Amino acid sequence: MSTMTLSSMTLSSTFADHAGTDHGPAPVRLRVVRPDEAAQVRQVRPARSSRVRLTRRGRLTVFLASLAAVLSLGIALGAGSVATEQPGTPTPTRTVVVAPGDTLWGIAGELAADGEVRSMVERIERLNALDTALVQSGQRLRVPLTE
Repeated sequence: MSTMTLSSMTLSSTFADHAGTDHGPAPVRLRVVRPDEAAQVRQVRPARSSRVRLTRRGRLTVFLASLAAVLSLGIALGAGSVATEQPGTPTPTRTVVVAPGDTLWGIAGELAADGEVRSMVERIERLNALDTALVQSGQRLRVPLTE
């Protein structure tokens, strides 16, 4: 028992000698624990904060980096060509001038077989790169040749 007291006093005095200086940490008090008390001593660890907190600037940085990544990915994936290596055969066409009162449906109805008007409208729209089925008088349309 005297060894325990002596060692604890030696350690305490060693740390106490450096306590007044600014060269080291604050003094630490050590306590000698007997083996029967060791099971009762519990280790205390500092609590770790697992939650990440971002400032306004940090949130803006993360948002802009994510936006740049998404845009880069979209540009990289969307830049591919939709053309094929196989040459296509051009569709034989003729030009029709839209008269006043004509509609695309009416023009397609004159050219298409019975029941095929909708597909003819789609073909005319594709040939002329039309966004809608609206046509104006005097407009020139390429229409497929029919027999």
